[in-house]
Amino acid sequence: MGQSERLVEVWRGGMLESQHRGHAVVCNAKGEVVHGWGDPNQMIFPRSSAKMLQALPLVESGAADAAGLTTEQLALSCASHQGAAIHTDRVSRWLNDMGLGNDDLRCGPQWPADQPAKIGLIKTDDSPCRIHNNCSGKHAGFLTLSRHMGVTDPEYVEVDHPIQLAIKQAFEEVTDEVSPGYGIDGCSAPNHACTVLGMGRAMAGFAAAKEDGDARARASVRLREAMMLHPDLVAGETRACTELMRTAPGKVALKTGAEAFFIAIIPDLQLGVALKIEDGATRASECAIAAILVKLGVLDPAHPDVKKRLNPDVVNFAGLVTGEIRPAETLLAM
Repeated sequence: MGQSERLVEVWRGGMLESQHRGHAVVCNAKGEVVHGWGDPNQMIFPRSSAKMLQALPLVESGAADAAGLTTEQLALSCASHQGAAIHTDRVSRWLNDMGLGNDDLRCGPQWPADQPAKIGLIKTDDSPCRIHNNCSGKHAGFLTLSRHMGVTDPEYVEVDHPIQLAIKQAFEEVTDEVSPGYGIDGCSAPNHACTVLGMGRAMAGFAAAKEDGDARARASVRLREAMMLHPDLVAGETRACTELMRTAPGKVALKTGAEAFFIAIIPDLQLGVALKIEDGATRASECAIAAILVKLGVLDPAHPDVKKRLNPDVVNFAGLVTGEIRPAETLLAM
């Protein structure tokens, strides 16, 4: 990777024990970097932080309206959900409305991260299915778009499938970059590479979009508003995306991605944030995104759900506080 910068620190006994380095940008509506750390041109996979980009063709094509999708379903199309009943019940109904079911999804089965759902499966000696997959809402959106386009090929995750080609085009247009390649994500769909700056620029585009704009702008508004309206569907209980959005209702749309990627969309400030922690540690990406949003005045550092990401205690098995995780000074010097 390019030259990264220390963003998050772990302290114990008054000494710096570990550090998490990374890259981050805050972009304005013009796509300019107003704050930056590390190398903005670092090439990355945005992973699930790109889900609202992948959902753009679903909305701007007219597929969402033709299918009568609700704001809940639009939020689920951008979600990495917990597999709780509030998620799986809605995805199941969505598929059923199309005459489809579990076997039509191309994401793999996944144990729910939601503990009640997981325990319920264990108690009944049942197995998780594809609807439990954290990306099943996104895949329901893929199927909705595929049906609207009249595509009969059921292998919608193939990189040359018409809906994936539409997604790639939208991805490259909003990041303002030609993607150098793709990787296969955890849900089997292509995940296109771009720079940290490209993602920041795309998120700023979502933030600055207006309802009286063109089809893409209107689609961007609908997706970001759906995420902020239904934070519980975007992730779930105990998750940073859900809890941090709840602390600032209507102020920020947040989405994490695997391997410590994170984005933020801030409509009131017309700013977009993208960050990547080099070592892939989620504890660091959550701390860093919280710190940036606190410095931008979006989050209240005194709120318990913000504080537990911004300055979480390191606790041992006896319950003793042995250290803390905290943003690096360079991150706070905005």
